[in-house]
Amino acid sequence: MNEQVARNVVLVRAIESADVDHTVLSDDDRKYASRSAKELAAWQAADSKSAVTQQHFLQQRSEQILKRLGERSPAFGAFAKRRLGLGGVWLALPFLAFVSGAVIDRIADPQRVDLLSAPFLLIIGWNLLVYLFMLVSALMRVIVPGKRPGWASPNLLRRLSVGKAAVPRKLPAPLAEGIAVFMGEWAALSEPLTRARLSRSIHLAAAFFALGAIASLYARGLLTQYVVGWESTFLDGRQVHTLLSWLFMPAMSVFHFLQGFSLTEIELLRFGRMVNAASGERWVHLYGATLLLLVVLPRLLLAGFAAWRARRLARSFPLDLDQPYYRKLADSIGAGAPALLRVLPYSYTLDEARDRGLWAIAASALGAQARVQLRPTAAYGIDPKEALRDTALDEAGVTVTAVLFSLAATPEKENHGAFLDYLSKRVKRGVAVLVDESPLVERIGEQQGNAARVAERSALWRQFCSFHGTSATFVNLLQPDKHPLELGAGLSLPELR
Repeated sequence: MNEQVARNVVLVRAIESADVDHTVLSDDDRKYASRSAKELAAWQAADSKSAVTQQHFLQQRSEQILKRLGERSPAFGAFAKRRLGLGGVWLALPFLAFVSGAVIDRIADPQRVDLLSAPFLLIIGWNLLVYLFMLVSALMRVIVPGKRPGWASPNLLRRLSVGKAAVPRKLPAPLAEGIAVFMGEWAALSEPLTRARLSRSIHLAAAFFALGAIASLYARGLLTQYVVGWESTFLDGRQVHTLLSWLFMPAMSVFHFLQGFSLTEIELLRFGRMVNAASGERWVHLYGATLLLLVVLPRLLLAGFAAWRARRLARSFPLDLDQPYYRKLADSIGAGAPALLRVLPYSYTLDEARDRGLWAIAASALGAQARVQLRPTAAYGIDPKEALRDTALDEAGVTVTAVLFSLAATPEKENHGAFLDYLSKRVKRGVAVLVDESPLVERIGEQQGNAARVAERSALWRQFCSFHGTSATFVNLLQPDKHPLELGAGLSLPELR
């Protein structure tokens, strides 16, 4: 799916997840949207003579829901239609860079071609440093996979992705909460696309900055007789000749019509002695060709690559459709293989009744066709590597990997935490946490006074999971319907880390 479709789908997911009480979207609204989307997706598939796909269904369903919400709330309708981010930045940067480049050399004498011109040397030196930094970064990504150094801050990327993070006023609370959650999720999901667009604009800006300097240099030369020379407190003629020889060597190697220079000529140009127009023209060509070769062309190539990457990401947005929310919707239309919930119990052995409850929870969270893969229980205090040595954590086909704890246990950083951290670092999609309250409720009973103890222990586990970078989903395996997992609101995964 493309960027716009993915945006709509993520927005609808955030709203449905926030609307736990179904005050904004009723059960009938959701069922009608799913039924209509299924029919529209079937017609779309029939027109293209292909099978109904999950992407087509999600696209049609999100459009139906957003249309209905827009009719009920004009403020939300305006938000759903507006473009996110700061779109004007992408064009403004190259334009401002060109203007800045055109005036940069006027900081010095505008009627002189300084052979040691600080602005021109700075432009060339800075770009060479950027190329070196990019090369080192590429090598670091090869040496340390998964670690991507970047100069853009998260706040800058978020602002470019979603713009001003302000929720429209006069919206129902669930709708406002859903929009706020969507902005955070979209900023994280669209980060690769935003980085590519920012890289494209930065490279274009650098190229246009140099083009502005070249254009200014030639334009003023049409009406002005340049004075050519150099001056330095610490460099002599031989050193300047060596420096300029290295600086202009690439351009003279590529553009053979450029005329070289001798040490004698460099000595004669010291202290800004006048030279004829032909000599001034030669130095203008040397600087212009050097900027073109070392700055403009490489930056345009890098901008082209970044633009290609941005276009590819925008056309095929990388949205993980194996997430529980999407898999449950796909299951409703029979698209794709059944979801698989892999459960790793820690110091907790399930009996037959709780095993049936686990299957019921999987069906509630991932669809009626969902299956459960229950792994052997990890003993208390065992080393995580030893406990999971026979478990392929990167096994294909696993939709959700969940750790199962008992609420009757007190969470411990060195045991429960170590097991959870080990899995979180090795399961690509992230790890869900299921905390079963049935052992504690069964032990203390369900009297009114004991509810506070369950709530206190639940708060402790919630804080513990938050400390380890995930969130707890509380279930009752003996009474699966006691804590229903709403569409998109259960089996929370740290997918956006």
